[in-house]
Amino acid sequence: MAVIEQPLVTETSKKAGVSDEEWALRVKLAACYRIFNYLGWTELIFNHISLRVPGPETHLLINPFGLRYCDVTASNLVKIDLQGNIIGDDTWPVNRAGVIIHTALHAARPDIHAVMHTHTTAGSAVAGLDGPIDGNNFYASQLWGQIRYHDFEGITLEKDEQDRLVENLGEEWLLVLHNHGLLSAGATLESAFMRLWTLERSCEIQVATMSTGGKIKQVSDSAHERSSGDYRKMLASPEAGLRAFEAYQRQIDEIDPSYRT
Repeated sequence: MAVIEQPLVTETSKKAGVSDEEWALRVKLAACYRIFNYLGWTELIFNHISLRVPGPETHLLINPFGLRYCDVTASNLVKIDLQGNIIGDDTWPVNRAGVIIHTALHAARPDIHAVMHTHTTAGSAVAGLDGPIDGNNFYASQLWGQIRYHDFEGITLEKDEQDRLVENLGEEWLLVLHNHGLLSAGATLESAFMRLWTLERSCEIQVATMSTGGKIKQVSDSAHERSSGDYRKMLASPEAGLRAFEAYQRQIDEIDPSYRT
């Protein structure tokens, strides 16, 4: 069996002029893009994950528009301000829809440090249904009362939609974009990932359950309240989603650690 040589990743891979703190966040965000790629949560060169970086101004890291998620690395992530202006000497553009969605939520909610948006088949299918997500599976019950909804207005390119995105998310962390896809936010990248993973699984199971044509077994309100309350407590922890994220990151490191460059 041929041995596949992995790219050499060293401390000298660090992008010039980037602080140690920002570099660590870049590596983590690049790992997240590779995890999404591994999970199949990709849409050609579209969709986006953003992460706030520390500093006196609100700046975000986001993917270069034109690269696949499997091409994203710590150094080619693009830094933007809340107007979508590129900070530094990056030559890659950023997706206009990404700018509209992510800058709106980061600007309105200082407690949000990460935002994720997907167009998965199951997520988009459930987003296209008339009504809220069916809470009658294990994962959806954990999110009971925590999901907000935003009506489709066309491709998200106009700034006037930002106010409605912010209003519809409110103080929650999950937003179903009707006829479009899913969105998750978090105080950390890991908590946003955990919420999105749970929401994606709930959509997958809902689609599978509906495909049987059978009568859906209902979950009681008391069980919903218990599941949702326990989940909220878990996601309120500073380490929410950390172990799951790190487990996937180790798997990505085994496959291709080039995201660290």
